[in-house]
Amino acid sequence: MSMSSYETSGTDVTDEVKPTVLLEHVRFRYTAQEEPEATTSPSTPLVLDDISFSLLPGELLLIAGPSGCGKSTLLKCLNGLIPHTYSGNLSGEIRLNGQAINGISLRDLARQIGTMLQDPDKQIVGSTVEQEIAFGMENLGVSRAQMRQTTQNVLQQLKLEAYRDRATHALSGGQRQLVAAAGLLVMEPAIFLFDEPFASLDSFAVDELEQLIHHLRQEGHAIIIVEHRVEEALRLDVNKVLLLDHGRQAFFGAVPAFLARADPDQIKLPVASKLQQLGASVSPQEVRKRLVTPIITGQSAREEKTTDAGDTILSFENIHYRYTTFSPEILRGVSFQIRRGETIALLGPNGSGKTTLVKQALGLLRPTQGSIQLYGKESKKMSVARIAGQVGYVFQYPGAMLYAPTVRQEVSFGPENLGFQGDQLTSTVEQALTAVNVQDFADQSPFTLSFGQQKRVTIASILAMRSKILLLDEPTAGQDYRSYIAFIEHIRRIPDLDALLFITHDLDLALRFTQRVLLLKDGRVEADGPPLEILRDQELLQRCHLRPTSLLNYLMSS
Repeated sequence: MSMSSYETSGTDVTDEVKPTVLLEHVRFRYTAQEEPEATTSPSTPLVLDDISFSLLPGELLLIAGPSGCGKSTLLKCLNGLIPHTYSGNLSGEIRLNGQAINGISLRDLARQIGTMLQDPDKQIVGSTVEQEIAFGMENLGVSRAQMRQTTQNVLQQLKLEAYRDRATHALSGGQRQLVAAAGLLVMEPAIFLFDEPFASLDSFAVDELEQLIHHLRQEGHAIIIVEHRVEEALRLDVNKVLLLDHGRQAFFGAVPAFLARADPDQIKLPVASKLQQLGASVSPQEVRKRLVTPIITGQSAREEKTTDAGDTILSFENIHYRYTTFSPEILRGVSFQIRRGETIALLGPNGSGKTTLVKQALGLLRPTQGSIQLYGKESKKMSVARIAGQVGYVFQYPGAMLYAPTVRQEVSFGPENLGFQGDQLTSTVEQALTAVNVQDFADQSPFTLSFGQQKRVTIASILAMRSKILLLDEPTAGQDYRSYIAFIEHIRRIPDLDALLFITHDLDLALRFTQRVLLLKDGRVEADGPPLEILRDQELLQRCHLRPTSLLNYLMSS
């Protein structure tokens, strides 16, 4: 079903209870090219176009839709970043707890509404976990005794006591997300906004966050979640779903109606919903193909990239690593090989050492013990620049990579430094931009794009370098379903690509696109083998903080 066929059910305001959040006919357009959709021309579509909905105390709203459709912009309108930080033309009415937000200062809004951003590095300012959690209370003049007690309570609630004195920069991405949530919790706002909270969390952390959200709802807090992982979000007993499409309100209503209308090729739905939409007349073979095999416009099925246990091209032998002499060991004797032609998923709990391990291959970190062989050569004898000519790495958060004034210059930087010139440079840059569908933003600043679009720009930057081995850290974060299927399929078809490795918490990504799964836990390889063979072990999944998905359950039962 196309997005244009969706209908909007309108607002749902009751007379008995005053809405905690109320939007009526909200429209917004950025100015001064601050965002990809920004324009000073009234003929260009609005970033948000006639958004109306309400949310009662204790209710949870899920906002879904493609990357760049206006989800994060809507959150900025709610928390006051628009118009206090981002300028533009905002019209319509926004009320929080019955009060119009016009004229309310950003400081006062922060007491009513708390926001957890997609990228915790843009939110965390404290040097240690305890300092970060206390930061907001310090700015409100809370007494030291009360700050200590509140901080302790939140640390216990989110199972973060062991990290109290840990440096925030030394935490994994998922751990930083929980710390950011803790910093919001101590402020006790009436409304909580979560922008893709599950993207970098293992199942243990997801459980903690789910319990927190359930507790907040019981206390009467309204919750708004922006999330591409719809299946994960629906486990929270969502009251309403708002579906955005190019800034327009494509649907607003209850979950059953949303699941019946949503396009399963664009939005990642639970398997039961997909089966219901496919209907009883579809053969089991066709069902399995639709669920496991991505459908890309213009082709009926993907071509499998086969491997016959090719040559070893990257080898880790007894790798140990600790960040400082006195810090605990992060990697504890990791050994495995990557062979030519393989596509591998690296899974494991937050803080298990996944990103630290991958950085060893790049030379960004050097093992304290053990050796790494890249195409038969000792990597410690190679410079980072030399390794970068063969191994491409996309960081977990795009802010760690972006620097150039335009997207095209960003994507051109790598190949230019590798000696690409003239038509060769132009061709490789254009191919990379098109592969991840950011060609329309080529002349814009990457810093004006949405998180998901920025992530695709960083992937394009690495694709343009034509590396032989690609290492992608959480490639699906910030991506709508159709987008990530399209660019991953493109990557897997690159003729000269020798191997591809994903760091991910997305089990479905491992099941659908990889031939091999590596499970890392506490700095050691816990399991290594074919995806379904490894992931059907329920005890192993629980031990490694991985939660079975509806797709995994379907594949195990079919």
